[in-house]
Amino acid sequence: MSGQETEIDMVNRDPNNLNDHVRVCFDEVLGEPDGAHSINCVWNCAYKCFNCCKGCCYKLLTAICGIPLAMCWGCEFASITFWHVWFATPCMRAYMINCGCLQKFYGTCLQCYIQPLFEAYSYCFSNIRVTNYSG
Repeated sequence: MSGQETEIDMVNRDPNNLNDHVRVCFDEVLGEPDGAHSINCVWNCAYKCFNCCKGCCYKLLTAICGIPLAMCWGCEFASITFWHVWFATPCMRAYMINCGCLQKFYGTCLQCYIQPLFEAYSYCFSNIRVTNYSG
């Protein structure tokens, strides 16, 4: 495999904080404001049911879909990498080389044809004086 692969961290499974926006703990999803509290046993039971159902459902979904989706995403990112390495980056490099050539051509044309023309115009108009009279 590649030289970058290392063992995965089984404790911190989001070391780059990719999913910080996914807040799914009980107190991040449900909260009772002051003045609207349920019975303590209901709140406690809801906490336990929420966590149990969330945990079981997530584990079931990952068991069923996790490996196939990981394979799909692996193929997707392999395709993206292939596309960039073998097509997009070489095309961009060729484009930049051609743009450099065109930039030199355009710059030479400006220096040879346009610059002398504007210098001549500037000499023609350099002796014009404007005075304002207030009346």
